[in-house]
Amino acid sequence: MQRLYDFLRRHPTWVDSFWAVVLFGLSCVSLTNLQVQGATYHHASLTAGVAISAVLSLVVALRRRMPETMLVVAGAMGPVQLILDQQPMLSDFAMLVIIYTVAADGARWASRAALAVGLTAGTLSQLRWSEGRSGVLANVALAIFQTVPFALAWVLGDSLRTRRAYLAQLEERAARLEKEREAQSKVAVAAERARIARELHDVVAHNVSVMVVQADGAAYVLDTAPEQAKKALETISGTGRQALAEMRRLLGVLRTGEHTEAGEYVPQPDVEQIDELVEQCRSAGLPVDFKVEGTPRPLPSGVELTAYRIVQEALTNTRKHGGPNAGASVRLVYFDDGLGLLVEDDGKGAPHELYEEGGVDGQGHGLIGMRERVGMVGGTLDAGPRPGGGFRISALLPLKPAH
Repeated sequence: MQRLYDFLRRHPTWVDSFWAVVLFGLSCVSLTNLQVQGATYHHASLTAGVAISAVLSLVVALRRRMPETMLVVAGAMGPVQLILDQQPMLSDFAMLVIIYTVAADGARWASRAALAVGLTAGTLSQLRWSEGRSGVLANVALAIFQTVPFALAWVLGDSLRTRRAYLAQLEERAARLEKEREAQSKVAVAAERARIARELHDVVAHNVSVMVVQADGAAYVLDTAPEQAKKALETISGTGRQALAEMRRLLGVLRTGEHTEAGEYVPQPDVEQIDELVEQCRSAGLPVDFKVEGTPRPLPSGVELTAYRIVQEALTNTRKHGGPNAGASVRLVYFDDGLGLLVEDDGKGAPHELYEEGGVDGQGHGLIGMRERVGMVGGTLDAGPRPGGGFRISALLPLKPAH
């Protein structure tokens, strides 16, 4: 049954042709019966009636293939019937069919023309073949009654057109929303990958730099001061474990898409852990002066992580570019509407290319990451050399997210 239904949907003209043959056969039978009955239809020509029925049946057969043309053909049959005094017959049903078809599938001008033809057909028919004994009101009522089927045919067709247009609009909107969702998903994935890349950069750059400094120091005092070498190796071990723990957390986010709370991965760093970060740098041989101004209070997690990473990256850059005798200072200031950060060092400073225009030749990603992090929370960042030497990083992080 489904195959038959699919076949009929693929060949609509065949279906229409079948019904056209049925309509033509019934029309011929009806005309023959009327001709045999005699007097009332003595002016009607059987040949003309059959010819008109054949044309109207052809209209039904080709209605979906050439709707506008078939409307013109059907409209022409109306005046022909009036001229030949061919009273309404069964094949006139084709006019209802073509009006419905044009209203549903034809051009707009053809739809309006079909409505006009339908509204006038009943009135013209009643004027041409009205019974003399009927009064004016009766003729008007009959004209309206004959017009109703044509109007209903057009309304049904136009309603189908409107429904199809609405469904097409819904499908287009659904397709557009699907594309937008795919685009948003790609953007979200790219943003998440960039975030993970920044996290990995911060974790690896900071902890590896600490491990390198401690390893160099341990190698230097291995023979003369074994206890200091042992302490340096312990720092390397602890720093490595911390780096592995943070990397496990990041890889866990990549695997599951969310942070676990079962203790397998460490939580994200926050402002309170800046003190531990400073102590780690001090133990690695970098003098750091750390001060907190204002009243500490809980901050949004994004602001906490951004503040921690800025300090981490700044101290890492100081160890990389400040020179052997560099020192640093970290100021954390709690304002009413934000958190201020000031990290300065008195070293020789980073090369100009690392902070100008975001870095060159793959360098300077630390400062690029800082600017991206600060921008994500709606803050501002200023980074550059100090007038008296060294490097200075200043950031202001608002407590309300940017809109």
